[in-house]
Parts: sequence; C-alpha cells; structure tokens
Amino acid sequence: METKIYDASTIDEAAELLKVGELIAFPTETVYGLGAIASNDEAVKNVYKVKGRPSDNPLIVHVSDRKIAQYVAFVPQQAEALMEAFWPGPLTLIFPMKEGVFAPTVTAGHNTVALRMPAQEQTLELIRKTGFPLVGPSANTSGKPSPTTAQHVLHDLSGKIAGILDGGETQIGLESTVLDLTNADGPVILRPGAITEVQLEPIIGKLAGSAQTTNEAEAPKAPGMKYQHYAPAQPVILIDGTAADWEGVIEEYRGKGKAIGILASEEQLAVHKAAARATYSLGLKDDVAAASQRLYAGLRYLDEQPIDVILAEAYDLSGLGKAFMNRLEKAASSKYPKKQAK
Repeated sequence: METKIYDASTIDEAAELLKVGELIAFPTETVYGLGAIASNDEAVKNVYKVKGRPSDNPLIVHVSDRKIAQYVAFVPQQAEALMEAFWPGPLTLIFPMKEGVFAPTVTAGHNTVALRMPAQEQTLELIRKTGFPLVGPSANTSGKPSPTTAQHVLHDLSGKIAGILDGGETQIGLESTVLDLTNADGPVILRPGAITEVQLEPIIGKLAGSAQTTNEAEAPKAPGMKYQHYAPAQPVILIDGTAADWEGVIEEYRGKGKAIGILASEEQLAVHKAAARATYSLGLKDDVAAASQRLYAGLRYLDEQPIDVILAEAYDLSGLGKAFMNRLEKAASSKYPKKQAK
C-alpha cells in the first residue's frame, strides 16, 4: 500500500477514503492522530492492528463541533461549561456511552466514551467531510514517541495506512488532558495535558483527584494509563538532580564505554554537551511549553543516533510540567537519583 500525503486542497479525497474504511492520519494541536471512521468496527480494529495497540486500551473520538448529544447517553452541565471554555482544544471528556452509536471496538468494553474537538481547522474539515466522528489515537507504533509531524507518521506507518493529512508541526506536542465526568465522586483527571487543574477548577469546582495509572489486571479507562509509552529503543535515564548528579551519571556510562545522548534544556547542554555524542535541546529551562512541544521530536531524533543511552532532564511538576513529566517518566527506564521527580 502506498501512503499518500494530503493537504488542504485534497481533503475531499482523504474523506472519501475514510468513508470506505481506510485509515488516514491527521494533525491536531497536540499530536498526529491515526484516523478511522468511528462507526466502522473493521476500520477501528485495523487501527489497533496497525499500531500494535493492546485491545483493552480505548480510543478517543474526535468530533467537529460541540453538538454531541447524539453521540453520548447524557451531557452533564459541567460538560457544557467545559466545552464552552476549552473546545476546540486539548481537553478530552469522558461521557456515558450511548448504545449503537460507535463501533464496539472504540470503547474497548467500557460503558463510557471519550470525546474531544481538536483545535486544527484542516482536521475539523476532514471530520465534517467524512460525515461522522473519527477515532484518533497517536499515529505511531504503539509504545513509541508520539508523532508531531507528518514525517514522523510516515516513518512509523508508511505502507500501512492509506494517507496522511499534512498540517505541519503540531503546536502543543503532548496529548490532550483526559477528564472523566462519569466518576461517582466527581471529575477526575485520567491523563494530564495542556489544560490543567488550575484552569478546570474555576469552571467546575474542585476535582475529585487524578488517577493516571492503573494496575495490570484492570482495563484502562483512557489512553496512557497502563502501558509503557513514548519510549525510544535506547534506555532513557531521567535525571532529577544537581550538577554533581549529572556528572556522576555521565562518568558512569562513559566508564562503561557507552555513547551518550542528552535531551535537556539549553542551560544543561551548555555544561554537558561535550560529553555527549548527540544532543537535542528542549529550549530554555523556564519555558516548559517549548520543552513539551519538543519532547517527542527530541526522543525520535535521538532514537536515530548512534548512541546507547539517553540522559533526559527532569522539569518541575507545576502547570504544564505535570504533563511533560508524565510523558517523560513513562518513557524512562530509570530515574537518578532514586527519588520522586520534583
């Protein structure tokens, strides 16, 4: 199968392929999604197959407007307020499922469904022209860093999907916040993202908490809760320490004859760049938005370099840093020092 690149002028062709069950990757403001029409169970099953995604990991459904009553069993008042504030945008909401609307495979056996409206006009037009919402998990091989350019998608899925709608580089670079509105104790963040608790609580009141992981026996209610994600082939060592900690880890791996890659801020690279075979800048240390936007591209870049290990810099857990660290911790095989990241 040849994977064709589409743009704004050829959206009609991409939509026609989706209608007949083909897979088309599409851009969003977060990462690229692997699209299939959410009413076609064979197409949705093919998304799992192409990605190598576990079958108990549910998919997010992408809609083109806020008129969602036809897709869910109930739209709570909180959801109306959240959609008004953040849609289109990087917020996924989990609703009680309406029977017979989406293909059974979409929800992975749950009685809930996750919806979001992406802030990407080409993709909204693609959904409108397809005539039905699209599933859209990250358009990569499952477990690997998510794609933030069409070229990243092509690297992973060339020859496996019908096409890619090229919308350029994504702006945010981390997947959406997932908020569960069906929790009996109140709304719960299942996956942190660019929309934070500080932004949500003035609109809907205090959240009931967060539940960003699940155990091996449970089926995850949202993507990113159970399985290792975002990881390149090389081990990623997350360093949350002093200059002496960095020097100690670098000397340890150099002593073992290992070629080092470093994923870090400009400030950290200025000190340690000479010790590495390859580096990728996350931008200035106080710009977590830049670090988040560059994270997956950096992991992908270093994955292609002749190195044995990636040393990655930890960021503070405030604001967007919580989502950044959620992804980086899932990519990491170990932390140094052996303590909770800040």
